[in-house]
Amino acid sequence: MTMKKTLVLGASENPARYANLAVRRLRAHGHPVVAVGRRTGAIMDVPIVKEWPEGEDVDTVTLYMNPKNQEQYYDQILQLHPRRIIFNPGTENDILEEKANAAGIETTEACTLVLLSTGQF
Repeated sequence: MTMKKTLVLGASENPARYANLAVRRLRAHGHPVVAVGRRTGAIMDVPIVKEWPEGEDVDTVTLYMNPKNQEQYYDQILQLHPRRIIFNPGTENDILEEKANAAGIETTEACTLVLLSTGQF
């Protein structure tokens, strides 16, 4: 099974945040992770970066920020051309979903943690 490189948008060092838990669970399942957040830091062995990664081969973008905060990332997400974007609860965004679908990117409204725990990731 190939591990899917996943970009977690909205990563935080705060262990109470779902984005933090998602990075930990993704790593526990062996997935390579790129963590992008508002502040630099680290979650386990994964650095949190503020600048958008260039040239990464990303399979999945999983969102952990509200739709208003996603707006500044629309172009960068679409330019990555991931296979899919996961809109976690509270991140649902019709505008980004339409743009992604128009670009041939699969979108799903789901919880990354549930997908991992049920083997559907």
